[in-house]
Amino acid sequence: MRKHFFCAKNIEDYRKVYRTIMEKEKSSDETQEDFDQRFFLSHVKGLFKVPQEVIDSKIYGETNIDGLRLDFNFGLRLDVPEGNFHVVISDADTDEIFFDKYISGGRLLSVEQYFIRWRVEIFLDDSKVFEHTLNLEGQKVLLAFRQSAMGDLIALLPFAREFKRRHHCELSICLPDYMCEFVAHLYPDFPQVDKINFKTYATYYPEMMMADCLTVPMDIRNMPMERAGGAILKLETLPAKPIFKPITPPVTSEPYVCIGVQASSARKTWLYPKGWDIVVDYLKSLGYRVFCIDKKAEETSDGMTICKPDGAEDFTGDFSIMERANMLYNAEFFVGLSSGLAWVANAVDCPVVMICGFTQDWFEFYTPYRVANRLVCNGCLTDVRVNFIGKVICPYHNGTARELECQKKIHPRQVINAIERLIIDRNLTPPIFNAR
Repeated sequence: MRKHFFCAKNIEDYRKVYRTIMEKEKSSDETQEDFDQRFFLSHVKGLFKVPQEVIDSKIYGETNIDGLRLDFNFGLRLDVPEGNFHVVISDADTDEIFFDKYISGGRLLSVEQYFIRWRVEIFLDDSKVFEHTLNLEGQKVLLAFRQSAMGDLIALLPFAREFKRRHHCELSICLPDYMCEFVAHLYPDFPQVDKINFKTYATYYPEMMMADCLTVPMDIRNMPMERAGGAILKLETLPAKPIFKPITPPVTSEPYVCIGVQASSARKTWLYPKGWDIVVDYLKSLGYRVFCIDKKAEETSDGMTICKPDGAEDFTGDFSIMERANMLYNAEFFVGLSSGLAWVANAVDCPVVMICGFTQDWFEFYTPYRVANRLVCNGCLTDVRVNFIGKVICPYHNGTARELECQKKIHPRQVINAIERLIIDRNLTPPIFNAR
């Protein structure tokens, strides 16, 4: 079946993203329209890591016209039979028309995968024969988070509950396997499914993506991560996060602090020489036990090897997220980075000292114990002018003496100052004072 992608946004917004690709890959005898279609097919398959059969999968949404089928399981999907059909696709909220053409046979697919209140009008020989406006009430809807990073997923999920409340739909979720137990504990009212089922009315794929991408209506660097789910699912309300209740007792009766020194790449870690050793020694001088809870004690990426501080107790390993959540719930506080572990800590109301200079203070969840050096180059990840595609480690100063100075020039004294403020604010009593 012939496929045709159409855009809700102006196609020039996408062409800006793939301009360099277009210059290299567009053949001299290929029209711009043909190249756009080839690019969108390749981009959709690469972005969602879906095989061709998903794009080709049957549409089950029947209409009163033989061969005309409609669903919203991979954006808008519309099968049009042979005939003199005139298809008009628009936004029911703004009346903006996205597609207005005659078509005979084939499948129309929207490029965009986020929430749009689609309106479809079909004319045959200039007489309207079908009209449908997206309405999720009472319908089976799936939110597929299969590719979301841990922190992204924790930030997005509160909007799922608000989405269900707003649309009165039968909502299910699809998750990475390692997150299923933890999410089931936080959201017991959400049925979980193992894979995407295209027999549902609609499926959405919430993802935190940069630039003009198919899963987000805008570059998510323009907003805090805690609000991105609202932009993707078109919700204005900032929902409350769920309440976590531990299911296991603390690993020890002694007061302890958890730390996380690893991130998805070494460029995101704290790179002050011996910084972690200094902070761990300080925490131990207060009488705290210090548990390193990263998945690995040693990790190499970006040409750097990040290791567990020698003074921290080794609680690294392949623990489940639920086990980590229980451990963090009972900790005095967590000292870490802009990473998934920090998001887990925040989700279970464990106070977080976040050491991070490559984003601005507003980007992750709010913590008053954010540590950064704003007197050096910083915040590149939240700069929408920066293209992070490729292997450049530091977009502003790659290969120079200033490379990654946002992470290298955060002084241990800054981290210790934040810890001291947290202890005072939370009215904590370090064990050393109880021993006197």
